[in-house]
Amino acid sequence: MDIVRYPHIRDLREDKDLTQLQIADVLGITQSSYARYEIGQRDIPTTILIKLADYYGVSVDYLLGRTNKKAMR
Repeated sequence: MDIVRYPHIRDLREDKDLTQLQIADVLGITQSSYARYEIGQRDIPTTILIKLADYYGVSVDYLLGRTNKKAMR
């Protein structure tokens, strides 16, 4: 199984001066689960991707590294 990397989720979190625990609480998951997503040890479920995109005001494509444009259309 390939490890999926999510290049922007750590940067977005750090830009807002948030901890992994704070984002995990927003998402309703544990800090350890969020940490695994952030370092690419686990795939991020679609529901979590959508919550992250909504929280940060970016597209899911941006979170997945498919575009460098943050703004949603």
